[in-house]
Amino acid sequence: MKIHRVPTDEQRKRFFRQIAKLWPVAKGSVAEVRKPCTRPGCKACAEGRKHPAFILGYKEAGKRRCLYVPADRVAALRKAIANGRRIEQLLSEYGAEMVKQARKQR
Repeated sequence: MKIHRVPTDEQRKRFFRQIAKLWPVAKGSVAEVRKPCTRPGCKACAEGRKHPAFILGYKEAGKRRCLYVPADRVAALRKAIANGRRIEQLLSEYGAEMVKQARKQR
């Protein structure tokens, strides 16, 4: 009979403390794009410069989606995406740690 090592309560608490510090979280990427406006006679659009805008690229049901992001929310969204990447990193680390512990028990 094989015995599977489960994380101890202390390991679980440590993981959740780390995750709690990383709120808010998001997954995706923020990109700056240039879009034309609807104003007739806009000088920037007439010259081809267009107007800066930000979008969030993410996947939903396996399809790539994009959402407009107001300029004042870009910094907060980038921080949330960085937090999400850190959580993914922690998950990988804990998975590897579980395997290493199981090997030690053999």
